Amino acid sequence: MNDGMMATLKPDARLALYYASPVASAWWQAGCEWLGRDAQTGEAFDTPTPFALAALGVDAASVTKAPRRYGWHGTLVAPFRCAAGVTPLDVLSAAQHWSRHQKPFDVTMKAEMMGRFVALRAAHAADDETLRSVAASALHALAPLRARSSVEEIERRIAPGMSDRQVRLLREWDYPYVLDEFRFHMTVSDSLEHPEMRTAIATSWTDRIATLGALPFSGAALFVEPEPGAPFMLWQRLPFARAKDTV
Repeated sequence: MNDGMMATLKPDARLALYYASPVASAWWQAGCEWLGRDAQTGEAFDTPTPFALAALGVDAASVTKAPRRYGWHGTLVAPFRCAAGVTPLDVLSAAQHWSRHQKPFDVTMKAEMMGRFVALRAAHAADDETLRSVAASALHALAPLRARSSVEEIERRIAPGMSDRQVRLLREWDYPYVLDEFRFHMTVSDSLEHPEMRTAIATSWTDRIATLGALPFSGAALFVEPEPGAPFMLWQRLPFARAKDTV
């Protein structure tokens, strides 16, 4: 998606700041292959079904519909609309400034259940805390550019089971899972009722992680949802500064 196309976006288009694996990395290739879609090129392809899932009579493409629409990513700042008077290029400028002050690092990952879906998470608490800090800095950097939901919209989004802290964060930040409630994850399945399916997917990704090695956390990207319900597209990659150049 180029800047010319960005200029014609509908007012209800949304932007999101996501972690995105380097395009040439095995992690990007593996994630796009699993989801059956490359969010940078828009290319779609068949999703290979691991044996453990096929043994249950399940096709991988049938259990990855939601993450496929969002593209291979880990959320840093959840999807938002631009505030009044703010353009996507303003958001890009702020995101580029933020990214130049981030230091690249590697993260050992693991596959685990998060409720009824499967996601990849940091294997070590120290890495999880580092990721939480990165996301918090991104949230603060982009906060002035994000449109705020109305009080009525916020109240409608208060879901059963939310903690008091999550409700406070939703009201303050438009999203309940930020700051101390943030949990970095890369979603690899839909919400699945049957635990056997979740176990099969987690097992497949545990094996895959062993061959991929550590996740290279060396950049982020701005993704765009052109209109409600449309697939998210990777608009601009935001490489982090080299460690030796980072103050």
